[in-house]
Amino acid sequence: MKFPYIALKYGFPKDFEKRYRELWSEISKRVSSEHPINDIFNEEKNIIYQSLFTEDDVTLNEFEEIYLSFKVWWNSLAGRFSIERTIDAPLDEVYRLLANLLIEKRIKPKKSLDISLIYDECLLGDIKPTFYFSIFTIDDWFINRKKLIPKLQLSIH
Repeated sequence: MKFPYIALKYGFPKDFEKRYRELWSEISKRVSSEHPINDIFNEEKNIIYQSLFTEDDVTLNEFEEIYLSFKVWWNSLAGRFSIERTIDAPLDEVYRLLANLLIEKRIKPKKSLDISLIYDECLLGDIKPTFYFSIFTIDDWFINRKKLIPKLQLSIH
């Protein structure tokens, strides 16, 4: 089990997986654009609810409960602060390795590379690197770090 583990059943639509894939695709395209969204969970709250829940008073309350649960965790020391502090050292190493590889291959980036870190695997969405944008999981930073550099290089043209 992983956070947020919720044992209750919620009012998800029958085509939840399809809706999730569509929502993920739409939001990840906007995040990777020239004007990235910094806080999807806050800025896209209504779209998330409308896309992933059957809309009625009961599911709206359920969504608000899930939303608040995540927000409380994320704003605690165990949430955002802990994750940000934990990835600092690996981030420095990844930056150094990528910079050295680009120098070695004589690749001069045309713009900044944006990296979004997600909490866990995205089983229903695509996280392949795109033009100067990559998405990685926390596991990628700690368990699969050696695979990061080749994936990041794919984003830089």
